[in-house]
Amino acid sequence: MQPRPRPHRTGLVHGWAALALAGSLFLAAGPAQAQDGPGSSGGAAVAIAAETALRDGTTRLTLTLSKPVEARTFVMERPDRAVIDLPEVNFQLGQETGQATGRKREGLIASFRYGLFAPGRSRIVVDLAGPALVEGIETTTTREGAVLLSIPFRKTDRDSFRKAAVAGDPSPATASKAPPAQEAADTRPLIVIDAGHGGTDPGAIAATGVFEKDIVFGFAQSFAERLEATGRYRLVMTRDRDVFVPLAERVRIAREAKADLFVSIHADSISAAPQVKGATIYTGSEKATDSESAKLAERENRADAAAGTESGEGPADVADILQELTLRETRGFSSGFANRLMGQLSPVMEMSTKPHREAGFKVLRSPDVPSVLIELGYLSSKSDLEKLQSEEWRARVTGSMAKAVDLFFSGRATLSRPVAPPPRKSAAIAPVSP
Repeated sequence: MQPRPRPHRTGLVHGWAALALAGSLFLAAGPAQAQDGPGSSGGAAVAIAAETALRDGTTRLTLTLSKPVEARTFVMERPDRAVIDLPEVNFQLGQETGQATGRKREGLIASFRYGLFAPGRSRIVVDLAGPALVEGIETTTTREGAVLLSIPFRKTDRDSFRKAAVAGDPSPATASKAPPAQEAADTRPLIVIDAGHGGTDPGAIAATGVFEKDIVFGFAQSFAERLEATGRYRLVMTRDRDVFVPLAERVRIAREAKADLFVSIHADSISAAPQVKGATIYTGSEKATDSESAKLAERENRADAAAGTESGEGPADVADILQELTLRETRGFSSGFANRLMGQLSPVMEMSTKPHREAGFKVLRSPDVPSVLIELGYLSSKSDLEKLQSEEWRARVTGSMAKAVDLFFSGRATLSRPVAPPPRKSAAIAPVSP
Protein backbone atom coordinates (compact mmCIF):
# COMPACT_ATOMS: atom_id res chain seq x y z
CA MET A 1 0.00 0.00 0.00
CA GLN A 2 1.15 3.51 -0.61
CA PRO A 3 2.13 5.50 2.48
CA ARG A 4 0.20 8.53 3.62
CA PRO A 5 1.28 11.36 1.33
CA ARG A 6 3.34 14.25 2.58
CA PRO A 7 1.88 17.77 2.45
CA HIS A 8 1.99 18.86 -1.18
CA ARG A 9 3.21 22.22 -2.43
CA THR A 10 0.62 23.52 -4.85
CA GLY A 11 3.02 26.11 -6.28
CA LEU A 12 5.47 25.40 -9.04
CA VAL A 13 8.99 24.37 -8.15
CA HIS A 14 11.47 26.92 -9.50
CA GLY A 15 15.22 27.49 -9.62
CA TRP A 16 17.72 25.14 -8.04
CA ALA A 17 14.96 23.42 -6.08
CA ALA A 18 13.33 22.24 -9.31
CA LEU A 19 16.62 21.01 -10.72
CA ALA A 20 17.53 19.18 -7.52
CA LEU A 21 14.10 17.57 -7.30
CA ALA A 22 14.20 16.52 -10.96
CA GLY A 23 17.64 15.00 -10.49
CA SER A 24 16.53 13.00 -7.47
CA LEU A 25 13.54 11.67 -9.38
CA PHE A 26 15.69 10.52 -12.29
CA LEU A 27 18.01 8.66 -9.94
CA ALA A 28 15.04 7.08 -8.14
CA ALA A 29 13.53 5.98 -11.45
CA GLY A 30 16.39 3.60 -12.17
CA PRO A 31 19.23 3.39 -14.71
CA ALA A 32 16.97 3.51 -17.79
CA GLN A 33 15.51 6.87 -16.79
CA ALA A 34 18.50 8.23 -14.88
CA GLN A 35 20.35 8.80 -18.13
CA ASP A 36 17.40 10.80 -19.50
CA GLY A 37 18.00 14.11 -17.76
CA PRO A 38 16.12 17.32 -18.44
CA GLY A 39 15.93 18.07 -22.12
CA SER A 40 16.79 14.54 -23.29
CA SER A 41 14.61 12.64 -25.74
CA GLY A 42 14.62 9.12 -24.32
CA GLY A 43 12.33 7.58 -21.67
CA ALA A 44 9.09 8.87 -20.19
CA ALA A 45 8.87 12.47 -19.01
CA VAL A 46 8.62 12.98 -15.24
CA ALA A 47 6.06 15.41 -13.80
CA ILE A 48 7.30 16.84 -10.50
CA ALA A 49 4.81 19.62 -9.71
CA ALA A 50 1.44 21.08 -10.71
CA GLU A 51 -0.24 24.43 -10.16
CA THR A 52 -3.53 26.11 -11.00
CA ALA A 53 -3.65 29.91 -11.16
CA LEU A 54 -6.23 32.54 -12.16
CA ARG A 55 -5.07 35.68 -13.96
CA ASP A 56 -6.88 38.12 -16.23
CA GLY A 57 -9.89 35.86 -16.63
CA THR A 58 -7.79 32.85 -17.65
CA THR A 59 -7.26 29.78 -15.46
CA ARG A 60 -3.98 27.99 -16.10
CA LEU A 61 -2.95 24.47 -15.23
CA THR A 62 0.85 24.30 -15.32
CA LEU A 63 2.96 21.16 -15.02
CA THR A 64 6.68 21.09 -14.27
CA LEU A 65 8.19 18.32 -16.41
CA SER A 66 11.62 16.85 -16.99
CA LYS A 67 11.35 17.29 -20.77
CA PRO A 68 8.91 18.57 -23.42
CA VAL A 69 5.85 16.51 -24.39
CA GLU A 70 3.18 16.81 -27.05
CA ALA A 71 -0.25 17.58 -25.58
CA ARG A 72 -3.70 17.25 -27.16
CA THR A 73 -6.95 18.47 -25.62
CA PHE A 74 -10.69 18.05 -26.08
CA VAL A 75 -13.78 18.67 -23.94
CA MET A 76 -16.76 16.57 -22.83
CA GLU A 77 -20.21 17.35 -21.45
CA ARG A 78 -22.36 15.79 -18.70
CA PRO A 79 -20.37 16.54 -16.64
CA ASP A 80 -18.21 19.33 -18.10
CA ARG A 81 -14.64 18.10 -18.43
CA ALA A 82 -11.48 18.93 -20.32
CA VAL A 83 -9.16 16.08 -21.26
CA ILE A 84 -5.42 16.49 -21.86
CA ASP A 85 -3.79 13.56 -23.62
CA LEU A 86 -0.02 13.13 -23.30
CA PRO A 87 2.58 10.51 -24.13
CA GLU A 88 3.38 8.34 -21.11
CA VAL A 89 4.33 10.53 -18.14
CA ASN A 90 5.72 9.42 -14.80
CA PHE A 91 3.59 11.51 -12.41
CA GLN A 92 5.60 12.08 -9.22
CA LEU A 93 2.96 14.20 -7.48
CA GLY A 94 1.34 13.98 -4.06
CA GLN A 95 -1.85 11.93 -4.00
CA GLU A 96 -3.84 14.99 -2.95
CA THR A 97 -2.74 16.94 -6.02
CA GLY A 98 -5.73 18.11 -8.01
CA GLN A 99 -8.36 17.11 -5.46
CA ALA A 100 -11.11 19.52 -4.47
CA THR A 101 -10.20 20.86 -1.02
CA GLY A 102 -13.51 22.36 0.05
CA ARG A 103 -11.99 25.85 0.12
CA LYS A 104 -13.52 28.66 -1.91
CA ARG A 105 -12.85 27.80 -5.53
CA GLU A 106 -11.36 30.33 -7.88
CA GLY A 107 -11.17 30.01 -11.63
CA LEU A 108 -12.55 27.40 -14.01
CA ILE A 109 -10.82 24.28 -12.64
CA ALA A 110 -12.77 22.49 -9.91
CA SER A 111 -10.37 19.53 -9.63
CA PHE A 112 -8.25 17.27 -11.81
CA ARG A 113 -6.88 13.74 -11.84
CA TYR A 114 -4.15 12.06 -13.84
CA GLY A 115 -2.59 8.72 -14.62
CA LEU A 116 -1.76 6.09 -17.23
CA PHE A 117 -4.68 5.84 -19.67
CA ALA A 118 -3.33 3.16 -22.02
CA PRO A 119 0.07 1.65 -22.82
CA GLY A 120 2.30 4.58 -23.78
CA ARG A 121 -0.42 7.17 -23.09
CA SER A 122 -1.16 9.30 -20.04
CA ARG A 123 -4.16 11.52 -19.44
CA ILE A 124 -5.21 14.45 -17.25
CA VAL A 125 -8.96 14.86 -16.72
CA VAL A 126 -10.00 18.33 -15.56
CA ASP A 127 -13.40 18.82 -13.89
CA LEU A 128 -14.58 22.25 -15.01
CA ALA A 129 -16.52 24.71 -12.85
CA GLY A 130 -18.29 25.88 -16.00
CA PRO A 131 -18.02 25.68 -19.81
CA ALA A 132 -14.48 26.54 -20.86
CA LEU A 133 -12.13 25.88 -23.76
CA VAL A 134 -8.36 25.57 -23.98
CA GLU A 135 -7.01 28.65 -25.75
CA GLY A 136 -3.59 27.28 -26.59
CA ILE A 137 -0.86 25.22 -24.95
CA GLU A 138 2.44 26.87 -24.09
CA THR A 139 5.78 25.19 -23.39
CA THR A 140 8.74 27.02 -21.86
CA THR A 141 12.07 25.89 -20.43
CA THR A 142 13.64 27.31 -17.29
CA ARG A 143 17.34 28.13 -17.01
CA GLU A 144 17.80 24.94 -14.99
CA GLY A 145 16.29 22.76 -17.73
CA ALA A 146 12.84 22.08 -16.26
CA VAL A 147 9.97 22.30 -18.76
CA LEU A 148 6.77 24.19 -17.93
CA LEU A 149 3.68 22.96 -19.77
CA SER A 150 0.92 25.55 -19.38
CA ILE A 151 -2.70 24.83 -20.39
CA PRO A 152 -4.90 27.97 -20.31
CA PHE A 153 -8.69 27.75 -19.91
CA ARG A 154 -11.03 30.60 -20.77
CA LYS A 155 -14.76 30.74 -20.10
CA THR A 156 -17.09 30.20 -23.06
CA ASP A 157 -20.83 30.00 -23.66
CA ARG A 158 -22.76 26.74 -23.48
CA ASP A 159 -23.43 26.48 -27.23
CA SER A 160 -19.77 26.88 -28.14
CA PHE A 161 -18.77 24.35 -25.49
CA ARG A 162 -21.37 21.87 -26.71
CA LYS A 163 -20.17 22.16 -30.31
CA ALA A 164 -16.60 21.51 -29.18
CA ALA A 165 -17.73 18.53 -27.09
CA VAL A 166 -19.58 16.96 -30.02
CA ALA A 167 -16.25 16.51 -31.79
CA GLY A 168 -15.23 14.44 -28.77
CA ASP A 169 -12.29 12.05 -28.62
CA PRO A 170 -11.82 10.09 -31.86
CA SER A 171 -9.06 7.92 -30.45
CA PRO A 172 -9.64 4.46 -28.88
CA ALA A 173 -9.38 4.20 -25.11
CA THR A 174 -6.82 1.41 -25.11
CA ALA A 175 -4.49 -0.38 -27.44
CA SER A 176 -6.01 -3.57 -28.84
CA LYS A 177 -4.44 -6.92 -28.44
CA ALA A 178 -5.82 -10.41 -28.79
CA PRO A 179 -5.92 -12.62 -25.68
CA PRO A 180 -2.90 -14.90 -25.28
CA ALA A 181 -3.41 -18.37 -26.65
CA GLN A 182 -3.83 -21.10 -24.05
CA GLU A 183 -2.45 -24.58 -24.50
CA ALA A 184 -5.19 -26.89 -25.78
CA ALA A 185 -4.30 -29.56 -23.24
CA ASP A 186 -4.68 -27.19 -20.28
CA THR A 187 -8.23 -27.75 -19.08
CA ARG A 188 -7.84 -26.05 -15.70
CA PRO A 189 -10.53 -23.46 -14.91
CA LEU A 190 -9.59 -19.93 -16.02
CA ILE A 191 -10.27 -17.15 -13.52
CA VAL A 192 -10.21 -13.45 -14.40
CA ILE A 193 -9.37 -11.16 -11.48
CA ASP A 194 -10.39 -7.56 -11.98
CA ALA A 195 -8.77 -4.86 -9.83
CA GLY A 196 -11.25 -1.99 -9.94
CA HIS A 197 -10.44 1.49 -11.25
CA GLY A 198 -6.85 2.42 -12.23
CA GLY A 199 -4.89 5.07 -14.10
CA THR A 200 -6.92 8.27 -14.46
CA ASP A 201 -9.73 6.71 -12.39
CA PRO A 202 -8.61 6.61 -8.73
CA GLY A 203 -11.89 5.30 -7.35
CA ALA A 204 -12.71 6.18 -3.74
CA ILE A 205 -10.18 8.24 -1.79
CA ALA A 206 -9.59 7.79 1.94
CA ALA A 207 -9.17 10.74 4.31
CA THR A 208 -5.50 9.76 4.52
CA GLY A 209 -5.12 10.22 0.75
CA VAL A 210 -4.96 6.50 -0.09
CA PHE A 211 -6.60 5.61 -3.41
CA GLU A 212 -9.01 2.71 -3.88
CA LYS A 213 -7.24 1.75 -7.11
CA ASP A 214 -4.01 1.05 -5.17
CA ILE A 215 -5.71 -0.84 -2.32
CA VAL A 216 -7.61 -3.18 -4.64
CA PHE A 217 -4.71 -3.73 -7.04
CA GLY A 218 -2.49 -4.96 -4.21
CA PHE A 219 -5.27 -7.23 -2.97
CA ALA A 220 -5.98 -8.58 -6.47
CA GLN A 221 -2.31 -9.43 -6.94
CA SER A 222 -2.23 -11.31 -3.63
CA PHE A 223 -5.40 -13.21 -4.51
CA ALA A 224 -3.97 -14.20 -7.91
CA GLU A 225 -0.74 -15.38 -6.29
CA ARG A 226 -2.69 -17.43 -3.74
CA LEU A 227 -4.67 -19.17 -6.50
CA GLU A 228 -1.60 -19.62 -8.68
CA ALA A 229 0.22 -21.37 -5.83
CA THR A 230 -2.38 -24.16 -5.85
CA GLY A 231 -1.53 -25.08 -9.44
CA ARG A 232 -5.21 -25.77 -10.08
CA TYR A 233 -6.14 -22.65 -12.05
CA ARG A 234 -5.16 -20.43 -14.93
CA LEU A 235 -5.20 -16.74 -14.02
CA VAL A 236 -5.72 -13.52 -16.00
CA MET A 237 -5.75 -10.01 -14.53
CA THR A 238 -7.62 -7.24 -16.34
CA ARG A 239 -4.78 -4.86 -15.48
CA ASP A 240 -1.22 -5.62 -14.39
CA ARG A 241 -0.31 -2.05 -13.37
CA ASP A 242 -1.85 1.34 -12.60
CA VAL A 243 -3.61 1.78 -15.95
CA PHE A 244 -7.17 2.64 -16.96
CA VAL A 245 -9.31 -0.16 -18.46
CA PRO A 246 -12.87 0.68 -19.65
CA LEU A 247 -15.70 -1.21 -17.98
CA ALA A 248 -16.92 -2.91 -21.16
CA GLU A 249 -13.33 -3.94 -21.93
CA ARG A 250 -13.11 -5.77 -18.60
CA VAL A 251 -16.18 -7.81 -19.54
CA ARG A 252 -14.79 -8.42 -23.04
CA ILE A 253 -11.49 -9.66 -21.62
CA ALA A 254 -13.30 -12.32 -19.60
CA ARG A 255 -15.53 -13.40 -22.48
CA GLU A 256 -12.77 -13.61 -25.09
CA ALA A 257 -10.60 -15.60 -22.71
CA LYS A 258 -13.60 -17.95 -22.16
CA ALA A 259 -13.24 -17.43 -18.43
CA ASP A 260 -14.92 -19.79 -15.98
CA LEU A 261 -15.16 -17.13 -13.26
CA PHE A 262 -14.81 -13.34 -13.04
CA VAL A 263 -14.03 -11.67 -9.68
CA SER A 264 -13.97 -7.86 -9.46
CA ILE A 265 -12.31 -6.30 -6.40
CA HIS A 266 -13.39 -2.91 -4.98
CA ALA A 267 -13.48 -0.89 -1.74
CA ASP A 268 -16.31 1.60 -1.17
CA SER A 269 -16.39 4.88 0.74
CA ILE A 270 -19.20 6.84 2.42
CA SER A 271 -17.69 9.96 3.95
CA ALA A 272 -21.05 10.99 5.42
CA ALA A 273 -21.30 7.71 7.35
CA PRO A 274 -17.85 6.69 8.68
CA GLN A 275 -19.52 4.22 11.03
CA VAL A 276 -20.57 1.99 8.10
CA LYS A 277 -18.16 -0.90 7.59
CA GLY A 278 -17.86 -4.48 6.43
CA ALA A 279 -17.63 -6.40 3.15
CA THR A 280 -20.42 -6.99 0.63
CA ILE A 281 -20.62 -9.43 -2.29
CA TYR A 282 -22.60 -8.33 -5.35
CA THR A 283 -24.02 -10.30 -8.25
CA GLY A 284 -25.57 -8.81 -11.37
CA SER A 285 -29.25 -8.03 -11.80
CA GLU A 286 -31.40 -5.50 -13.64
CA LYS A 287 -33.14 -4.73 -10.35
CA ALA A 288 -31.04 -3.71 -7.34
CA THR A 289 -31.60 -5.28 -3.93
CA ASP A 290 -32.02 -1.83 -2.36
CA SER A 291 -31.45 1.87 -3.06
CA GLU A 292 -27.97 1.75 -1.51
CA SER A 293 -26.90 -0.99 -3.94
CA ALA A 294 -28.42 0.92 -6.86
CA LYS A 295 -26.49 4.08 -5.92
CA LEU A 296 -23.23 2.16 -5.57
CA ALA A 297 -23.67 0.55 -8.99
CA GLU A 298 -24.41 3.96 -10.47
CA ARG A 299 -21.18 5.37 -8.98
CA GLU A 300 -19.08 2.45 -10.17
CA ASN A 301 -20.65 2.63 -13.63
CA ARG A 302 -19.38 6.21 -13.96
CA ALA A 303 -15.75 5.01 -13.96
CA ASP A 304 -15.37 5.60 -17.70
CA ALA A 305 -16.55 9.20 -17.34
CA ALA A 306 -14.07 9.75 -14.50
CA ALA A 307 -11.28 8.65 -16.83
CA GLY A 308 -12.35 11.05 -19.57
CA THR A 309 -13.97 8.63 -21.99
CA GLU A 310 -17.47 7.56 -22.93
CA SER A 311 -18.77 4.19 -21.83
CA GLY A 312 -18.08 1.49 -24.38
CA GLU A 313 -20.66 -0.97 -25.55
CA GLY A 314 -21.46 -3.84 -23.26
CA PRO A 315 -22.83 -7.21 -24.39
CA ALA A 316 -25.72 -6.88 -26.81
CA ASP A 317 -29.22 -7.77 -25.70
CA VAL A 318 -29.36 -11.33 -24.47
CA ALA A 319 -32.14 -12.18 -26.89
CA ASP A 320 -29.80 -11.36 -29.79
CA ILE A 321 -26.75 -13.42 -28.84
CA LEU A 322 -27.59 -16.00 -26.18
CA GLN A 323 -30.63 -17.84 -24.97
CA GLU A 324 -32.33 -16.51 -21.86
CA LEU A 325 -31.69 -19.89 -20.29
CA THR A 326 -27.93 -19.37 -20.53
CA LEU A 327 -28.15 -16.06 -18.69
CA ARG A 328 -30.24 -17.64 -15.93
CA GLU A 329 -27.76 -20.49 -15.66
CA THR A 330 -24.86 -18.05 -15.44
CA ARG A 331 -26.54 -15.99 -12.75
CA GLY A 332 -27.29 -19.16 -10.84
CA PHE A 333 -23.59 -20.01 -10.85
CA SER A 334 -22.76 -16.43 -9.81
CA SER A 335 -25.08 -16.64 -6.82
CA GLY A 336 -23.68 -20.06 -5.95
CA PHE A 337 -20.15 -18.68 -5.83
CA ALA A 338 -21.34 -15.66 -3.82
CA ASN A 339 -22.85 -18.01 -1.24
CA ARG A 340 -19.61 -19.99 -0.98
CA LEU A 341 -17.69 -16.74 -0.56
CA MET A 342 -19.95 -15.65 2.30
CA GLY A 343 -19.49 -19.00 4.01
CA GLN A 344 -15.71 -18.74 3.84
CA LEU A 345 -15.33 -15.01 4.51
CA SER A 346 -17.75 -14.60 7.44
CA PRO A 347 -15.41 -16.31 9.95
CA VAL A 348 -12.35 -14.22 8.98
CA MET A 349 -13.67 -10.72 8.21
CA GLU A 350 -16.52 -8.43 9.13
CA MET A 351 -19.43 -8.50 6.68
CA SER A 352 -22.02 -5.79 6.09
CA THR A 353 -25.60 -6.04 7.33
CA LYS A 354 -26.62 -7.45 3.92
CA PRO A 355 -23.56 -9.41 2.79
CA HIS A 356 -25.04 -10.59 -0.55
CA ARG A 357 -26.80 -8.04 -2.75
CA GLU A 358 -27.68 -7.55 -6.40
CA ALA A 359 -27.30 -4.49 -8.63
CA GLY A 360 -26.73 -3.49 -12.25
CA PHE A 361 -22.94 -3.23 -12.32
CA LYS A 362 -21.59 -2.99 -15.87
CA VAL A 363 -18.70 -5.34 -15.10
CA LEU A 364 -21.17 -8.06 -14.08
CA ARG A 365 -23.08 -8.09 -17.40
CA SER A 366 -21.36 -11.01 -19.09
CA PRO A 367 -24.11 -13.48 -20.12
CA ASP A 368 -21.81 -16.50 -20.12
CA VAL A 369 -19.21 -15.93 -17.36
CA PRO A 370 -20.21 -16.31 -13.68
CA SER A 371 -19.28 -12.97 -12.13
CA VAL A 372 -19.16 -11.35 -8.70
CA LEU A 373 -18.02 -7.97 -7.39
CA ILE A 374 -16.58 -7.82 -3.87
CA GLU A 375 -16.55 -4.58 -1.91
CA LEU A 376 -13.86 -5.46 0.64
CA GLY A 377 -14.81 -2.67 3.03
CA TYR A 378 -15.08 1.10 3.35
CA LEU A 379 -12.16 3.48 3.00
CA SER A 380 -14.26 5.93 5.03
CA SER A 381 -14.15 3.53 8.01
CA LYS A 382 -10.98 3.83 10.08
CA SER A 383 -11.11 0.19 11.16
CA ASP A 384 -11.77 -1.10 7.64
CA LEU A 385 -8.97 1.04 6.20
CA GLU A 386 -6.49 -0.33 8.74
CA LYS A 387 -7.46 -3.90 7.81
CA LEU A 388 -7.30 -3.22 4.09
CA GLN A 389 -3.69 -2.10 4.50
CA SER A 390 -2.73 -5.05 6.73
CA GLU A 391 -0.65 -7.81 5.10
CA GLU A 392 -1.83 -10.29 7.74
CA TRP A 393 -5.50 -9.47 7.10
CA ARG A 394 -4.99 -9.70 3.34
CA ALA A 395 -3.34 -13.13 3.61
CA ARG A 396 -6.17 -14.42 5.79
CA VAL A 397 -8.92 -13.13 3.49
CA THR A 398 -7.32 -14.23 0.20
CA GLY A 399 -6.79 -17.68 1.71
CA SER A 400 -10.50 -17.95 2.52
CA MET A 401 -11.44 -16.70 -0.93
CA ALA A 402 -9.23 -19.38 -2.49
CA LYS A 403 -11.11 -22.00 -0.46
CA ALA A 404 -14.39 -20.64 -1.81
CA VAL A 405 -13.01 -20.97 -5.35
CA ASP A 406 -12.03 -24.60 -4.65
CA LEU A 407 -15.53 -25.38 -3.35
CA PHE A 408 -17.15 -23.67 -6.32
CA PHE A 409 -15.27 -25.67 -8.94
CA SER A 410 -15.38 -28.96 -7.06
CA GLY A 411 -19.19 -28.92 -7.05
CA ARG A 412 -19.93 -27.07 -10.28
CA ALA A 413 -21.21 -28.54 -13.52
CA THR A 414 -19.82 -27.23 -16.78
CA LEU A 415 -21.56 -24.11 -18.01
CA SER A 416 -22.98 -24.56 -21.49
CA ARG A 417 -21.67 -22.03 -24.01
CA PRO A 418 -23.94 -21.41 -27.03
CA VAL A 419 -22.19 -20.06 -30.10
CA ALA A 420 -21.93 -16.27 -30.02
CA PRO A 421 -20.90 -13.80 -32.75
CA PRO A 422 -17.14 -13.43 -33.37
CA PRO A 423 -15.60 -11.42 -30.49
CA ARG A 424 -14.22 -7.95 -31.05
CA LYS A 425 -10.62 -7.10 -30.28
CA SER A 426 -9.84 -6.51 -26.61
CA ALA A 427 -7.43 -4.48 -24.58
CA ALA A 428 -4.15 -5.99 -23.51
CA ILE A 429 -4.68 -8.53 -20.77
CA ALA A 430 -2.22 -9.69 -18.19
CA PRO A 431 -1.93 -13.46 -17.72
CA VAL A 432 -0.53 -14.90 -14.52
CA SER A 433 1.72 -17.74 -15.62
CA PRO A 434 0.77 -21.15 -14.24
